Amino acid sequence: MSAPIYVLNGPNLNRLGTREPEIYGRTTLAEVEAMCREAAGGHPLEFRQSNREYEIIDWVHEAIDREAAGIVINPAAFTFTSIAILDALKMFPGPLIELHISNVHRREEIYHRSLVSRTATAVIAGLGAQGYPVAVGAVLELAARRKAA
Repeated sequence: MSAPIYVLNGPNLNRLGTREPEIYGRTTLAEVEAMCREAAGGHPLEFRQSNREYEIIDWVHEAIDREAAGIVINPAAFTFTSIAILDALKMFPGPLIELHISNVHRREEIYHRSLVSRTATAVIAGLGAQGYPVAVGAVLELAARRKAA
């Protein structure tokens, strides 16, 4: 079986669809997961969300141990505060896409300095929920290139 893609979601993303829809849209996290699974085209995918920093770190460690094909992570508020998540992600050797539903660079200054970007292969921001399937497709392509090299 192929190595899975991990799609990890941080705090408050369980509230998608109802939380500030003018910023995050009305798409629910369950709908985002369905979009990701469709984009994966049958490739194994671990889709998870937590409001707890330690769980996200544990899932990154799991992705490392399982030699995951790649990680798509929307760390949400942890993007700007969690050195612990950054340190975990730095250990992951595969493609890593940092994803944000909104364009964080058009928002308040506090959202302009991502810790995760320091280790991400690429960053997707501002595509709304549609950024998720784009990120999954990118991970599949990057993983295929890596495997062929």
